[in-house]
Amino acid sequence: MPGTCVIGLQWGDEAKGKIVDLLTRDHDIVVRYQGGANAGHTVVVGPEVYKLSLLPSGVLTPGVTCVIAGGVVINPAKAIEELDELASRKVEDYDNLLLSDRAHVIFPWHFAEDRAMDRNTSDGENIGTTGRGIGPCYRDKVGRSYAVRLGDLYRDTFADQVRHNVAEKNRLLAAMVPPEEFEALDAEAIIKQYTAYAERLRPYVADTTEYLLSAAEEGKRILFEGAQGALLDVDHGTYPFVTSSNSSGVGISNGSGVPGRYIDKVIGIVKAYSTRVGGGPFPTEQDNEIGQRIRDQGNEYGTVTKRPRRCGWLDAVAVRYTSRLSGVDSICVMLLDVLSGLEELKICTAYEIDGKRSLAFPSHVDDIRKVVPIYETLPGWQEDLSGVRSLDELPHAARDYLDRICELVGIPVEMVSVGPDRSQTIPVNSDSVVGATL
Repeated sequence: MPGTCVIGLQWGDEAKGKIVDLLTRDHDIVVRYQGGANAGHTVVVGPEVYKLSLLPSGVLTPGVTCVIAGGVVINPAKAIEELDELASRKVEDYDNLLLSDRAHVIFPWHFAEDRAMDRNTSDGENIGTTGRGIGPCYRDKVGRSYAVRLGDLYRDTFADQVRHNVAEKNRLLAAMVPPEEFEALDAEAIIKQYTAYAERLRPYVADTTEYLLSAAEEGKRILFEGAQGALLDVDHGTYPFVTSSNSSGVGISNGSGVPGRYIDKVIGIVKAYSTRVGGGPFPTEQDNEIGQRIRDQGNEYGTVTKRPRRCGWLDAVAVRYTSRLSGVDSICVMLLDVLSGLEELKICTAYEIDGKRSLAFPSHVDDIRKVVPIYETLPGWQEDLSGVRSLDELPHAARDYLDRICELVGIPVEMVSVGPDRSQTIPVNSDSVVGATL
């Protein structure tokens, strides 16, 4: 079977981009299959730091075809910006890219709706979107009446689609914002702007569903790159404090069009601690000196938004849930080096909800808010891990910490990361990492 998928197991920002970049060299194709330019993937290659939010992380590896599949919502301006950035930095084969003609397109009305809408829940807590028009675009996708797919930009009916949508969206926006703040959308300007985008992107647009199905049937090695994290899955995450797509493993096939029979390995990515951005329950959050220390040590500020991330201890209950949900075969523990210097570490091993102990992750946000984490305390370590290149070099306490994660989640560890560079990645077993245990 040719397919491998990389999935974030927390609330995103798990450093998936680094692992995708490392695995790409062993694959023929890398696929982004959901989300949009709200994904922030940082890849460090020697002195060079690349920050991608739309293009697959595999674009940095020569000879690999990168695909943005139909489940992604595309901001054409952002795609062009990232392509231009890679060209200016002399990245080889940066344009070996296919964009799905089925992918839905983000338009100025989506940005306007994002600005105008109240993104708070009924109790006033902010959902925490990035404000990049992604939610409104997905809403139009499922609503169908105002949706525009990338392939539509090359049809004779495109201009009429835009004029129809602008007329309706102007009426909607006029009712949503104060009169002094309302600025009408200009259909003809949008048509001109997006026609120019379409011409620039024309060489890349294809039926990626057909391409990927044929590639899978031919035995090509395909790497699927997840965005956000499984706890942000629109159906199975901490709803409504989630993203607008299926960001757990269940979204691979519906986003890419490739049946599950072609995917034989799922790798889960987890930080050695927990973070999340925006509103929503976070049982192990440390809104204190410990949380701030983790934030500073880990540079926990959004790649895309620059927002400070909320930080806390590792939640093994949540990671076990998302591992099961995504069908994970092995996990990569990232940013282990961030925990150096702490006298002791804590892992949430169970929840107490209404006085009862539970190992299950609650399905309703109100119940997650009630959670009292049950912690296990482990000794910390003082050594700097950034120069460690093998498991044998890790301090005993760090090995014990990794062992305990394996036991609690029930999934073997495949790789451990101790820094942002490609070289700062430790395979658990360099000969056969699949199924290896610490």
